[in-house]
Amino acid sequence: MQTSIIPQLRDTPDGEEADRILRACTHCGFCTATCPTYQLLGDERDSPRGRIYLIKQVLEGQTPTERTQLHLDRCLTCRACETTCPSGVEYAKLADIGRDLVDQTVQRSAPQRMLRWLLRHVVAYRNRFAFFFHLGHAFKPLLIGPLAPLKQKMPPKQARVGWPDQVQGSRTMLVLDGCVQPVATPNTNAYAARILGALGIRLIAPPASGCCGALSQHLAHRDEALDFARANIDAWWPHIQAGAEAIVITASGCGASVAEYGHMLRNDPDYADKAARVSELTRDLSDVLAHEDLSNLGNLGQGRRIAYHPPCTLQNAPKLHDNVAEILAQAGYELTHVRDPHLCCGSAGTYSILQPTMANQLRTNKLESLGAGRPEVIVTANVGCQLHLDSAAGVPVRHWIELLAPATNA
Repeated sequence: MQTSIIPQLRDTPDGEEADRILRACTHCGFCTATCPTYQLLGDERDSPRGRIYLIKQVLEGQTPTERTQLHLDRCLTCRACETTCPSGVEYAKLADIGRDLVDQTVQRSAPQRMLRWLLRHVVAYRNRFAFFFHLGHAFKPLLIGPLAPLKQKMPPKQARVGWPDQVQGSRTMLVLDGCVQPVATPNTNAYAARILGALGIRLIAPPASGCCGALSQHLAHRDEALDFARANIDAWWPHIQAGAEAIVITASGCGASVAEYGHMLRNDPDYADKAARVSELTRDLSDVLAHEDLSNLGNLGQGRRIAYHPPCTLQNAPKLHDNVAEILAQAGYELTHVRDPHLCCGSAGTYSILQPTMANQLRTNKLESLGAGRPEVIVTANVGCQLHLDSAAGVPVRHWIELLAPATNA
């Protein structure tokens, strides 16, 4: 594709990257076949190809409008389009650039600005989120009448499972503690630590590690995302220098972000090399376990029927590898057939809050597919998907690592 980016953008890092990405696009339309929003709306502007055109117009000097902003907001950033693009267009990177440029020109309404501010300044900070999470549960009995639907969106509290006290072995791995997951589903990392501990691997969650930065990145606050990335690198770096062999990710949405730290901080002279090393060490939990001896798992599943929802980030982020289904099958679980596993469930980080109508339709479609095989449990590999699906599913929705917990006598 030919481009004519305006001079004030052309020679900036964003302009150069956008130009590179745009020139790779041939507008063949293969991306529309896997785009969830285009499947629902049938509007070319709500397809990757259409959004690429919108971003190109802005880069070439056309003034964006609220409609431009809306079509970019509706994008889930699920990256399914990238997996079907024969030209290798890095759409997600272009979408972040486009959203940022549009938000600099098109002012949002006061309620939208407030909601986005709260998401960035509350949800992304573990202690603040925990305060409001527990406050919400304290007032849950008062949610009646028009407020009753909020109860459905509030995940239940979990009794906490302890981490292993001692691990027999010299191997060490790190884990991202995150922001939402340690509050809403605190046992995910604990179960991971127990299972890795049984394999002789000590899992460390540095207290200083927090939000991966994805929330800010996709809300057009990319400098803020870089600050989160730097904070996590600082928390992990002493352990990496001491020999930690991997950064284990138990929430694939965070994994997709951490795996991009090397790219995000490529122009930072103080962090570029460290960030590249962090990206190199980043691995999904299923990828870690797939390379270990799991023969002691036995027949944990005993033929129980489960449905697996692979998060978009684990399917489509190029640096993550999904081995969940194989591990669960090895443990004796029967995985049901799920139609259209490539389509997003509608969670997509903050998308379910900012675009509830679209998100709920996608969730309804996804739950129909997941429930078709009548599973006892639905499992996934991302906290956002887990909470979004669980709020409307008729069966429990859990992180897949919980199904291996009996192997540790947890």
